[in-house]
Amino acid sequence: MIPPELAALRSPAAVRARSHQVLDYVEAGRSPHFTLARAALDGVADYVAEVTRQDYPGLDIPYHSRWRHFDAGGVARWQALAERLEGVDAAERARTMIDLAVVSVLLDAGAGDAWRYQEEGTGLTIGRSEGLAVASVNMFAAGGFSTDPAQPLRADASALVALDAGTLGRFFQVSEENPLVGLAGRAALLNRLGAAVAARPDVFGPGGRPGGLHDTLAPQARIGRLPAEAILKALLDGLSIIWPSGLEVAGVALGDVGRHPAVRVGDLSDQIVPFHKLSQWLTYSLLEPFEASGLAITELDALTALPEYRNGGLLIDLGVIVPRAPLDPAHKHAVSSEMVVEWRALTVALMDLLADRVRERLGLDASEFPLAKLLQGGTWTAGRRIAAERRPPAGPPPLAIDADGTVF
Repeated sequence: MIPPELAALRSPAAVRARSHQVLDYVEAGRSPHFTLARAALDGVADYVAEVTRQDYPGLDIPYHSRWRHFDAGGVARWQALAERLEGVDAAERARTMIDLAVVSVLLDAGAGDAWRYQEEGTGLTIGRSEGLAVASVNMFAAGGFSTDPAQPLRADASALVALDAGTLGRFFQVSEENPLVGLAGRAALLNRLGAAVAARPDVFGPGGRPGGLHDTLAPQARIGRLPAEAILKALLDGLSIIWPSGLEVAGVALGDVGRHPAVRVGDLSDQIVPFHKLSQWLTYSLLEPFEASGLAITELDALTALPEYRNGGLLIDLGVIVPRAPLDPAHKHAVSSEMVVEWRALTVALMDLLADRVRERLGLDASEFPLAKLLQGGTWTAGRRIAAERRPPAGPPPLAIDADGTVF
């Protein structure tokens, strides 16, 4: 039995509340790492609104999710796969979409500056997150996550548990000349995914597929409406064993959390700031599969912004988060370091403050422009663009991270 104060960390409310505690701590001048310039948020809002209008002139902004990356280079890869599902019912289509989204998101930590994927069918060469997405969707199309040759378009526990780094590396074209950050870590993460899916039929169903999540959550919908947080909570419960974590409390592996002195409470969760970045990115990426099955996903803004380096880098590059000392690009900071934990928490909290400013500039309200669209419109693209301007040509983040391929 998990102590209740630790179980409470598995919620977006805990991510948000504790991130805002870190914000208050930094604004009080107590941080040795950063100061804040709130007034600069207006300039960030102007920049994000401009980027959003450039990319979506009609403001028909989709959710920030893995599905955007599958279309990299203007190629409708999912649409081509969907044609192979002709005749299957809506529930099975949703299971297939969930299978694909789960494995692809878990492969979506930073690729590094050197890795590229050359797509045979299109001749495109694609790097970073989009390249990882294209490699993963092509591996899925080839049956790389299925043990059943008659049903290649699925991911099952047996295939995931058996997947090794060499096989993953072949599908992702990894070599000495084309290195991918954290290849072994990515394969191990998928192995743990397979074990988790097999161990939790109450969450993922008896079929041993991530897509079984659809059958567990669909009956929880009321009048066809399912809160977004229900998806996240199921993921945080069902996938709790997969996250590599250097932080364990009372024998509980807490996953994507960090320690920070801003959070002081008199229980086992003292100084712990949860993030659950990949779980929330996965939740955003499962909105469309559940909607494709006919459900309406509600209360999107219960989720938080994603504490990753594009959103966080935007806030440093445009002067909201101000380092007390110049950042050395040659010095990589551990994900668990107080400085990176603080940066990630500030990103979550400041995106909440930024959202209303961007909505005002676009003439949209929160129901029309939830965080899922702010990120897409939006802050992630803006973070990438400003990084490319400031640090060409690759555009790395302003704060260098010693990533292991499982968080960023």
